[in-house]
Amino acid sequence: MTETTKTRSPEFRLAAGAIGGLRQDLFHDAFDYRPLAPMRTDGALTRRLSERNRARAARTPHALVGLAALITALIGIGAADGVGPLSGIEIVVTGLLPALTVAMTLFRPVGAFWMSMALTPVTAVITGGGWPWVPSMFFSHLVVLVVVAARTRPRTAAWMWVLTVLLGTFLENFGWHYSSTTGPMAVASAFALLVVTVVQTRREAEREVTVQRTVTAVERDRRTLLEERTTIARELHDVVAHHMSVVAIQAEAAPYRVENPPPELEQAFVTIRENAVAALTELRRVLGVVRAEDYEAPDAPQPTLAQLDGLLANVADAGLVVEKTVTGAVRELPQGVELSAYRIIQEALSNTLRHAPGATAKVEIGYVLGGLGLRVVNGPPTGPVKPSPGAGHGITGMRERVAMLNGEMTAETTGDGGYEIAVFIPVALAQEPTQSETS
Repeated sequence: MTETTKTRSPEFRLAAGAIGGLRQDLFHDAFDYRPLAPMRTDGALTRRLSERNRARAARTPHALVGLAALITALIGIGAADGVGPLSGIEIVVTGLLPALTVAMTLFRPVGAFWMSMALTPVTAVITGGGWPWVPSMFFSHLVVLVVVAARTRPRTAAWMWVLTVLLGTFLENFGWHYSSTTGPMAVASAFALLVVTVVQTRREAEREVTVQRTVTAVERDRRTLLEERTTIARELHDVVAHHMSVVAIQAEAAPYRVENPPPELEQAFVTIRENAVAALTELRRVLGVVRAEDYEAPDAPQPTLAQLDGLLANVADAGLVVEKTVTGAVRELPQGVELSAYRIIQEALSNTLRHAPGATAKVEIGYVLGGLGLRVVNGPPTGPVKPSPGAGHGITGMRERVAMLNGEMTAETTGDGGYEIAVFIPVALAQEPTQSETS
């Protein structure tokens, strides 16, 4: 027994998809309550308004629909102005009902379209003022098409235009008329819906681009953050490795400095050395995970605040005039703090060279009982050289270093157009101050 499988032709699938789209857009829950949302007020013009006026501007679409409904009513009343037993009915049918249909787009847009389609032959039969669209219905139907298209998808606009043309073509075969308004309606509605669809497509494209830019910016910031943390880990490795090496060496040499040490003491030093060596091994293993392939270990020790004058001399050669001020009793700080403070000042001065060419800078270092304070401030850019654009990743690195040491940092523009970075790093006071320097 041979089993045959019937496959649908591409044309059939296309037609089925089109009919399914028509059912979804114009028949499924057509009269659902869908109020028109306020307009966004973050545009180039609206964001300049005051808070009160921005709240009013958000209702601009509602006001425009209300104005269109009023114009529709005036057109219908003007066309029905006359004498005769049907004048009152004409006012209602050609003026008020089309106006209500326009207003209905604020709450039930798809239902308003079907209401406008149903009113078209009714108004034409009662008034006889045009076939199949009398003047008020012509205007109101165009407004309904535009509003519904703006509130739905482009596919809905295409379906509404097709149904409008089919209705006009069908009604042309009935009634007593010398001319038809189907042609003008088809042309006018096609142009209006095309404009709405183009604007809608452009806004959707801009929205997608904005989303993609946001995602890209988040990923870029995350990658920058990881790179900064990797750099900090590599630098601190040298600091920690130095201390652990000193611990291991001193633990190994300590028993030989004591005459006849007890076995318990010797075993304690052996344990200290083994733990120090194990910590060094684990530290190198972890560093190997975060180290870049092209990373080369530095030949010299990591810099400290003692080498700050050399850094200031280098930036002075590059054209940046820096004034350094040190307050408080200078003392030796943990190497991690010294390294982070040096890197923060280095990055701040580099940012000044890039983003504020021609400006001067001040570096203030304050030794207090609770820790170390840093302040780097520069003036606005001067001279013919344009500032170099940047993504601000240097600030991210500074914040990471400060956060690692449980410190606080602020970075903001100054009143004269410059930039200020202020940092406080808590440090426990380990010994008495040894030196005071002010330069």
